[in-house]
Amino acid sequence: MKILVVDDELPARQRIADLLADICTNPVILEAENGLEAVKLAEQEKPDTVLMDIRMPVMDGLEMGLEIKKCF
Repeated sequence: MKILVVDDELPARQRIADLLADICTNPVILEAENGLEAVKLAEQEKPDTVLMDIRMPVMDGLEMGLEIKKCF
């Protein structure tokens, strides 16, 4: 399973990645620190799931969600 974790705070991304590693078998965890980076990554990698923060610089989670749905 490919999971995209998006948060502008590195400790939050790391914590989520650690939790996912505990509950998933061999997850591929992709990370982005803002919505714009996440959209580009989603276009390239086509993740199965996206876990995102709503309040982020550059592009917030709501804008990002609208853009990412165009990738699929």
